[in-house]
Amino acid sequence: MPAQVHVPSLFARVGTASVLTVAVGTTMLAPGMVNDAEAATHSTKALKIAASKKGAPYRWGATGPRQFDCSGLTLYAFKKAGRKLPRTAQQQYNTTRHLTRSQRQRGDLVFFHSGRNVYHVGIYAGSGKIWHAPKTGALVRLEKIWANDVWYGRVR
Repeated sequence: MPAQVHVPSLFARVGTASVLTVAVGTTMLAPGMVNDAEAATHSTKALKIAASKKGAPYRWGATGPRQFDCSGLTLYAFKKAGRKLPRTAQQQYNTTRHLTRSQRQRGDLVFFHSGRNVYHVGIYAGSGKIWHAPKTGALVRLEKIWANDVWYGRVR
């Protein structure tokens, strides 16, 4: 008699709908979700792409490949790394998995805000620094995070 093996259902209930899920290790992922290892791979690639744009001029509304604004740089870097982000810093914050400071990793996004409104974004490079496109007249650069109260997000 063959041994019985329990295989979890590939469908999960979300509200009133059944949704196909995928097992990764022991974690069930909904469609469009990625595991931490996959997210880290894309984030590492995006960080390298952003760093490769060192010296590119800031231009409001620019999304590369030669000029960038802050969210244009993050959008460009993650797109080249295989992940899609919306256009603005606020929209990017809204679509990331929010993290605490202790959870942040290289390649995560760093959001600068005033109250609930996000006004700037960069890519965390480690050691308290970010790659970002700072402002008109400046170039894409690596810089120390200058604010104490920033938010962190991981691209899914």
